[in-house]
Amino acid sequence: METLYIEASSIECSEERREISGKIVPMGTGEIGNTNLGGVVFEAGSIEIDDPSKIKLLSQHDVKKPIGRMMTATVRPDGIYATFKLSRSTGGTDALVMASEGLVSGLSIGAEIISSAPSRSGHTVVTAAKLKEVSLVTEPAFKSAQVLEIAAEEIELPAEPNTPTESEAVVENTPDTVAAPEVEATAVEAARATVPAMAYVKERVAPISSAQYLEASIKSALGDDEARRTVRAADDSTSTNTGLTLPTHLNSFITDTFSGRPAFDAVTRQALVESGMSFTVPRLYTNASSADTAPAVADVNEGASVTDTGMTSAYDTVTVNKFAGLNRVSWELIDRSSPAFMELLMAELRKAYESATDKALIAAFTANGTQATSVATTAAGLQSFISVEGAAAYKGTGGDFANKLVASTDQWAAISGYADTTGRALYSAQGPTMNASGAAGVASSTRGNILGTDLIVDHNITTSGLIDESAFLVAPGSVYCWESPQTQLRLNILTTGELEIALYGYLAIYVGKSGKGVRRFNMTA
Repeated sequence: METLYIEASSIECSEERREISGKIVPMGTGEIGNTNLGGVVFEAGSIEIDDPSKIKLLSQHDVKKPIGRMMTATVRPDGIYATFKLSRSTGGTDALVMASEGLVSGLSIGAEIISSAPSRSGHTVVTAAKLKEVSLVTEPAFKSAQVLEIAAEEIELPAEPNTPTESEAVVENTPDTVAAPEVEATAVEAARATVPAMAYVKERVAPISSAQYLEASIKSALGDDEARRTVRAADDSTSTNTGLTLPTHLNSFITDTFSGRPAFDAVTRQALVESGMSFTVPRLYTNASSADTAPAVADVNEGASVTDTGMTSAYDTVTVNKFAGLNRVSWELIDRSSPAFMELLMAELRKAYESATDKALIAAFTANGTQATSVATTAAGLQSFISVEGAAAYKGTGGDFANKLVASTDQWAAISGYADTTGRALYSAQGPTMNASGAAGVASSTRGNILGTDLIVDHNITTSGLIDESAFLVAPGSVYCWESPQTQLRLNILTTGELEIALYGYLAIYVGKSGKGVRRFNMTA
């Protein structure tokens, strides 16, 4: 529950009976007031007053400054009207004087909100609340809430000097009768956005036994205020009001789906041609099973004939593939769910697209790459794989450097754990280190440097353990990916009241040069 502060707009007073009367809050009028909770409107009959005689009149919502008590309260069609008796204390007299002079010209209620709902225009509509206190304040919020009358009773001089008590005021040179003329209601501007920021805070109590609760209940019935607070705190808790303490539903979306396409960082990427589901790539391969012929140049003696070597070439056909995903959702889900739903749905579709296309590239590595010489699943085996296959790729592709090491998460874990005979980590050195093999760390990054190659950890390599095809050494100049922009489609299905949301794109993958630029990790049997 929340405590709300609503302020009336002005007061007027006379000084005969020490009473203040007026409208303390509008109800059922639709008038919006500025409060510590923002704009608020009270519905008709929404404020409950258990016992008017127990409602104190405070000064500026300060519980340490009571200045009076409510005598009567009347509910009218346009709000609640109340009369207050001011204390004979110094604070009560000062408040009466300042009110009569128009210096403190507003009334403010403190209400405990029981139920409320937001309106379309953004303010809060209170449907049930309990009045906790009323305060005499400087700045009002509701223009329509007017104090109708302030009256002060005659003040008698004491017979002899006396030490004032809490309920007595020190009065010097005061005539027998102090009467102030009736003052018309003073108009005051609407409240500023800043209003008193006080709130009622329910006391926290340690868990109590049934016997302790019974004892506190009996003492409370006999008027013990301390016991009354204990009972109220024990009764009004989150365990007994679960219907009013529902968990907050955050917009944070927790998911374990991966984003990104690591393997695409190891190849050459270009825009896809505008039309057709396939296209051809001219090529000249001399290091292939069906070799083409390249022009030849030889050392020719003076006067000797130059040999004519005719060049022959061919072409490779590259297929364009479509990758698409679809989600069908109801109109109700679109209209009545969190506004973040569509954004989250599209984010998940995009991640699914990335996963599918990255797996397709890894499948192309596996299907068209060259199987490497078998090595042991050790640090020495990894060194042999990179050094031997890197040189073989350079030779087989005609000069492309295989400088990208695409590895599975299992390979990544093994690389980060490789150590020399002294236990020094080979790939997790901190700072400049002599004879360092590279840098990789499980706790920091999925990128690194392994024996001069760029480590790219790809979660889409699905092999388990350090086995065949758990890593690929790739020459970017030997593998190409052509891709179109992603397209999003939305279609209303009128017959079922649903919406189909589709995401798709076109991708062509080409592992050229007879696959010699992709070397597949091969474990020793």
